[in-house]
Amino acid sequence: MREAVKVLTAAQVLEIRRGDGTYVTSLQPDMLLGGLGGAIELLQGDTGNLLDVMEVRRLLEPAAAALAAGRITEPALAEVRRHLDAMRAARDDVELLNRHDTAFHRAVVAATGNDTLVTLLEGISGQTLRARIWRGLVDGDAAGRTVAEHEAIYQALVSRDGPLAQAAALLHVSNTESWLRDHVRPVTPSRP
Repeated sequence: MREAVKVLTAAQVLEIRRGDGTYVTSLQPDMLLGGLGGAIELLQGDTGNLLDVMEVRRLLEPAAAALAAGRITEPALAEVRRHLDAMRAARDDVELLNRHDTAFHRAVVAATGNDTLVTLLEGISGQTLRARIWRGLVDGDAAGRTVAEHEAIYQALVSRDGPLAQAAALLHVSNTESWLRDHVRPVTPSRP
């Protein structure tokens, strides 16, 4: 029983209050899945894991964009637009562009209204930021393509066209993943 409580406490399902008792937490997705980003961060030393993370991102983000297209509100659309405009203005500043790129994707996913999906994708896509900054530094055309791909996602959201938003997001994430696959060589452990 003690080991089960330790595991559930580490998973943030239970909270131990010394001298008061053991309580179930709020069980909110951000609390339960919040450690996902940290776990992915630990995996980043292995380039094969980075490619795995991009593959998962490719599976989830287009579906989130499609869902967002049907649910996005005008204020949420304005938030997405704000980050797109900031990306346009930051084409020559790779780090700032990528910060708004990340915020753009978070705003799209937040428009789904699905807190679990927001937490999952934040834990996954946020951990690919260094790779995206690296791409921006070594690929002179990356900024222009990135902004154009985000504009396509935004226009699909404006049109409230789920399949188009899904296709635009799939193209965007797939292009990033493809570039990484071409420029990152998975580390294979040497055999003795």
